[in-house]
Amino acid sequence: MAKRRTPLHPDAPLLHELHKRPVTRRDFLSQGLIAGSGMVMAPSLLSMFASPGSAQAALSGDIAAFNAACGATTQGAGKIPFIAFDLAGGANIAGSNVLVGKQGGQMDFLTTGGYSKLGLPGDMLPGQADANDAANPGFIDSSLGLAFHKDSAFLRGMLEKTSVATRANINGAVIPARSGNDTGNNPHNPMYGINKAGADGSLLTLIGSRNSDSGGNSMSPAMMIDPSVRPTKVDRASDVTGLVDTGKLVGLLSQQDAVAVLESMVRISDKKMPAISSNTSIQDLVRCGYVKSADLVDRFGGSGALDPLTDPFIIQELGGTIFSLDEATNDREFRKTAAVMKMVMSGYSGAGTIAMGGYDYHTGDRSTGELRDLRAGRCMGACLEYASLMGVPLMMYVFSDGSLASNGGVDNSVDGRGKGNWTGDNSSTAASFFMVYNPGARPALFNGDGIPAAQHQQIGYFSGDGSVQTAATPAANNVNLLVETVIMNYMALHGEQANFPTLFPAHGLGNAGLIDSLTAFNPIVNGVIGG
Repeated sequence: MAKRRTPLHPDAPLLHELHKRPVTRRDFLSQGLIAGSGMVMAPSLLSMFASPGSAQAALSGDIAAFNAACGATTQGAGKIPFIAFDLAGGANIAGSNVLVGKQGGQMDFLTTGGYSKLGLPGDMLPGQADANDAANPGFIDSSLGLAFHKDSAFLRGMLEKTSVATRANINGAVIPARSGNDTGNNPHNPMYGINKAGADGSLLTLIGSRNSDSGGNSMSPAMMIDPSVRPTKVDRASDVTGLVDTGKLVGLLSQQDAVAVLESMVRISDKKMPAISSNTSIQDLVRCGYVKSADLVDRFGGSGALDPLTDPFIIQELGGTIFSLDEATNDREFRKTAAVMKMVMSGYSGAGTIAMGGYDYHTGDRSTGELRDLRAGRCMGACLEYASLMGVPLMMYVFSDGSLASNGGVDNSVDGRGKGNWTGDNSSTAASFFMVYNPGARPALFNGDGIPAAQHQQIGYFSGDGSVQTAATPAANNVNLLVETVIMNYMALHGEQANFPTLFPAHGLGNAGLIDSLTAFNPIVNGVIGG
């Protein structure tokens, strides 16, 4: 008789006999030996002055004019908030979580052997009758628009955190695409390209999850990296609230009086600067620095606007529905998710990465991976539900470095749920997916060409035996082009995909017709949130 394994705790490290001893920070993260902290991408000095955001309370007229002259923008720069989940280590996405099929789309089913490779035994195949569920006899769930396996751990986590009303306004797309196993050298992260497409915040440019050039585990494409928006670490509520330090001024004075003092400093400085320097660029730089300080105290001095732990939509003890105070404070993944989604959905930052470690879970069982996928799904669902409560759209992208496969053995433990054991790395089973929430209605699949809608929901396809067809799309065997496909789809949600070749002149997605074939959805906004 096979010895039953006890599933590992979701935070327990993974030690594989056939893997080299962890050396780099990426090795430690993928095996769960360290946590994937939250990061924010802070702008450079000049870009901070260029994008201070709109005040919550009106500044004095002359200072407000200075603020506008310094380049004040609306929160979020009028673009759709964007959050990426970077599951370090090579998580399962295709088949057992998001359904994948052959050339006809998700419902163009693979062979029994193909699904077995993706972790689904013969009695849990998509489309097959489920004797234990008379009301929903198949193993397919399309309540989020994109079809998931009914017992997907990602799905169960998202359903747990989202309301029925929120689910009705969600849709998604899956992209079958290979990437290297157990390496941070995959240029998976789209943050810099999302920023180039217009995403920005009133306080920060981007948010992420590690002190790296990408803000996550995987790298960003080298040609997209902009050093002026490199990550700054955010891992918990105190990191977020610490982004704006008003010193003792607000404690000694009321917020209103503190703003008045800082406005006076702007005026005094503006009168004296011509005598100090005749260089107008230096004068503008100093003026905008003082204006920035007045603006930040006006918006954030004592208001608690940045703190996820005081947000009544997030914290259950304050009337929210997403995390308990204990979860948002002490669970490392929930804590970082709360901080990142607060910053992005509030428009304080334009986009962000949440890196989660320990997804190299081919431990010979199924239960360890199921528990980790479930927690990731809860974090994904939290972001979607928070977007709904805030009344803003969201594009949420999920990727991992490589993937894994099953040998057909089944884990019948409670947490294994009768599904296939994960037994080894396999880059040929990899995929990424993205979900889109639209406050007005469920996003509609792209209909600007003659390609069936199902082929816009699944961009590319698998062979019947459960392997990515690498010739199906430019993204299928090139991670750089996978990132370009995601960025182009972000622009398409704004109706701006025609501008993609101009912003990225060296792109590899082909002509306009091919770009259309890689587009998942019709626009949901016209350049401005709520438009």
